Amino acid sequence: MAVLQTISVLAALMAQLISCAAFDVNSQSNFIAYWGQSSAGSQKSLGDYCKDSSVDAIALAFLYQFPNTKLDFSSNCRSTFPGSDLLHCPDIAADIKYCQSQGKAVLLSMGGAAGAYGFGSDSEAQTYANTVWDMFLGGSGSQRPFDDAVLDGIDLDIEGGSTAGYAAYVAQLRSHFEASSDKSYYITGAPQCPFPDAMLGSTLNSAWFDMVFVQFYNNFCGLDAYPQGFNYEQWDAWAKSQSANKNVKLYIGAPGSQSAAGRGYVDASKINSIVSDIRGKYSSFGGVMTWDASQAFDSSSWGQSVSSGLKSGGAQKRAMDPYSGKLISTRAANVT
Repeated sequence: MAVLQTISVLAALMAQLISCAAFDVNSQSNFIAYWGQSSAGSQKSLGDYCKDSSVDAIALAFLYQFPNTKLDFSSNCRSTFPGSDLLHCPDIAADIKYCQSQGKAVLLSMGGAAGAYGFGSDSEAQTYANTVWDMFLGGSGSQRPFDDAVLDGIDLDIEGGSTAGYAAYVAQLRSHFEASSDKSYYITGAPQCPFPDAMLGSTLNSAWFDMVFVQFYNNFCGLDAYPQGFNYEQWDAWAKSQSANKNVKLYIGAPGSQSAAGRGYVDASKINSIVSDIRGKYSSFGGVMTWDASQAFDSSSWGQSVSSGLKSGGAQKRAMDPYSGKLISTRAANVT
């Protein structure tokens, strides 16, 4: 009886470990959502979205002002440190830890469509990278908005201001990453789909990014232009020939509902069809990013449907066709 009980406990623990597997940056079936701006008019807590197995990673939006640090997460955090306007968010901190316990990666997104941000020089950018390391990542700043919660990386959603300093900023952050052996950290970017991106183009060429969430909406090259005007192929060519990281993963950035963007929304059936086509052709594909969690999950099942399509599609294996000499793709079912 004792042996059977031990086996039962071990089986339960194994099942839990499998269900909470760590985020896999090399997967082709990740579903990543931005959270924090209540773009649908309201939003659940960060922890509530992390209860959903559809979500693999979340980007907190936004650190909207820097190098004079200011954060905004709508109504989910209003308290500040005494004598400061810097947000102090213990509830979000607890949710970050919960999300990570469920195998989700949690990033902090810098920038956004509205904000006062940018660097005047490489030196200023490097100094601010040290600040970010101490405030949000593996450092030890005196004021940490998320207390002892340690984020998994930084996302650059740069849509205004100067283009200066971002490559130096990424390089300085990576120097901290390399000196720390306690966990993996990621750098991601969210350019607009017109290539090259006006704000991040030069940085994407010179700095090491792990994932790039291309915003295929609000532009002529978006999902609503598929297939003729949809320019994923151009981004794939960049990833394999110009990117500092030739194994960088590209994500199809998609609005989570009709109201999430001015143009570019497509329903779940359509985007699943597009994903099937793109994943079959391009090894750079990493998954789908959505703006934002409140739009994708709260008013419909769009997010669950897209994530389910990603995960049921399986992993791509690429081999050489002995007759044509071209790479072909095969799919192993239910492998992520």
